[in-house]
Amino acid sequence: MKIGITCYPTYGGSGVVATELGLELAERGHEVHFVSYAQPFRLDRFRERVYFHEVEMDPYPLFEHPPYSVALAAAIHDVAVHHELDLVHVHYAIPHATSAWMAREMLLPGRAPKVVTTLHGTDITLTGKHPSLHSITRFSIQKSDGITAVSRFLRDETEASFGVNGGRIQVIPNFIDTQRYRRDRKPCHRATLAPGGEKILMHISNFRPVKRVEEVIRVFAGVRSEGEARLVMVGDGPDRPRAQALADALGVADDVLFLGKHTPVEELLACADLFLLPSESESFGLAALEAMACGTPVVATRVGGVPEVVVDGETGFLHDLDDTEGMAASACRLLGDDGLWSRFSEAGQRVAREEFSAARIVPVYESFYETVLAGGGGSKTHESE
Repeated sequence: MKIGITCYPTYGGSGVVATELGLELAERGHEVHFVSYAQPFRLDRFRERVYFHEVEMDPYPLFEHPPYSVALAAAIHDVAVHHELDLVHVHYAIPHATSAWMAREMLLPGRAPKVVTTLHGTDITLTGKHPSLHSITRFSIQKSDGITAVSRFLRDETEASFGVNGGRIQVIPNFIDTQRYRRDRKPCHRATLAPGGEKILMHISNFRPVKRVEEVIRVFAGVRSEGEARLVMVGDGPDRPRAQALADALGVADDVLFLGKHTPVEELLACADLFLLPSESESFGLAALEAMACGTPVVATRVGGVPEVVVDGETGFLHDLDDTEGMAASACRLLGDDGLWSRFSEAGQRVAREEFSAARIVPVYESFYETVLAGGGGSKTHESE
């Protein structure tokens, strides 16, 4: 197949999964064309059958806000014509699904590629619900030839919020490369991150309000009061200054390391003892899956699609929002019991390998593509239970 992929190229779960999917598809012999305003950050070297097409924006002075969605539609149209794409797979509804629909409408019947839209989270739970975008989001999703969602939670949210028939949405969970995310990953930075041999807690996110990074600090302070530990904060965003200020106020700043953005997170997760994810909302919880694959147990909030990834009491512990004390207690329990920690670590690796590996999930996408190309919208749900 000749497949076009459009995603946000910056750090974030949707861009990561879209890029990894494209690379996996190319490895399987498909021709993959990425179309975006910048090269996805994981396209870090030459790959056979992988091409990148940058969306060109004209800085015309009339436009106070350059119309990216229109430029993207033109770019998708151009790639579809010149490379005879069979299918365009867009990740994140707005504006990508809208642009793909416009591109398809510009082509003659019989020559237009099918459009598959994958819903990742805030395009449904936040951005798409805004009154100014709700109708165009619903229209764009409905006009897609195939629709997927990364969790059952997100499928149900889309059905409830946008009136999209849940039977049209196939649940295909996020996936990871289990050869990259593994406990024996080298090099290991434990000696640098915890020079005194302390237990290492870790958090990775974009530091936006929904991730509740201040709650990460509060949970760590509870753990730190019970023994030696270090907290490694990976990522950056608007709430980083607040988290740093809170660490100072709680007297744990000397044991909190803010690394900023760090692309190869697998080499950090492989030496972490615990992963904290106290989010307000998570449509899937890709960072939790990455941690599990690296043998790092997870303590998280019981929100959104997280329970579909983290098995409570087996690969981690789940708590209600604002249960800071409970999360700290669960963290201390895991860190203080080597046998329990080992069971959770092994279980997390097993779940990641058996349920969420690229080898398992990518063929599901291929099968879905074939169904869409054959004229069906796909209704079978891939359950990761």
